[in-house]
Amino acid sequence: MNIEARENTYHYGVMRRAIGLIDDGGEDLTLEQLAARMDMSPAHFQRLFSAWVGVSPKRYQQYLRLGHAKALLRDRFTTLEASHAVGLSGSGRLHDLFLRWEAMSPGEYARNGDGLRIFWGWFDSPFGLALVMGTEKGICGLAFAAETGAEPAMADMRARWPQAEYIEDAMALKPLAEAAFAQKGETALHMIGAPLQIKVWEALLRIPSGHVTTYSELASAIGSPKAVRAVGTAVGRNPVSWLIPCHRALRKSGALGGYHWGLPVKRAMLAYEAARDEEAAAGGFQAAG
Repeated sequence: MNIEARENTYHYGVMRRAIGLIDDGGEDLTLEQLAARMDMSPAHFQRLFSAWVGVSPKRYQQYLRLGHAKALLRDRFTTLEASHAVGLSGSGRLHDLFLRWEAMSPGEYARNGDGLRIFWGWFDSPFGLALVMGTEKGICGLAFAAETGAEPAMADMRARWPQAEYIEDAMALKPLAEAAFAQKGETALHMIGAPLQIKVWEALLRIPSGHVTTYSELASAIGSPKAVRAVGTAVGRNPVSWLIPCHRALRKSGALGGYHWGLPVKRAMLAYEAARDEEAAAGGFQAAG
């Protein structure tokens, strides 16, 4: 792991602890209180936090409350059928990203990646150290290691396509990774999954940024309303987290449910999007670099 990646992991750890403090605090914490708990000066913590998420700690706190998910479900719940009807599908513009994607055939999927060359590399991301994998057609894997660790994240992704040839080549993936995390330009995806999984991932792509859905609505959207458990499994097996927004799927109760790369990452993603969308609406958001 290079110096930049280690520094990024450390910064994510700081943000993770700050998120935990905000959730446990019961009331808004001042900049001075948060900075003191992070063993930083208020000015240093403010700069780091604002550079990381694009908004100040004060503004960000409102999106990290324990009730935020329930509020999203109440006020910003999306009906997938409606979004599909207005053209938000896997072949066009998807929420706040331009994604061009191609799915493997069932036969290719059944071969467990045999004959497939997958390139991989570690990159900086708004949510800690990220593992990016891709074929010549586009990104096929995106994992976050801040909670799981780098080695388990790598083992998890390689186990999905055990017969593939893996080649470390961060430079080849760099343009795709930078476009994905900056959410600028077109990001090509090469989706590798079973037919049911592909349907679920297509449905996830129709959820706008800053909105959420439920596992049961996802099941209805793919024409299998009784397959809620299978849909939940498919959501958890999404190989391209963040770009295919499985973090926007919640339980009917408003509970976050599970998240393959750790619930703190899911909470951070939802809060990041909510803060970003509000700032964008006000014309003041600057993407974190």
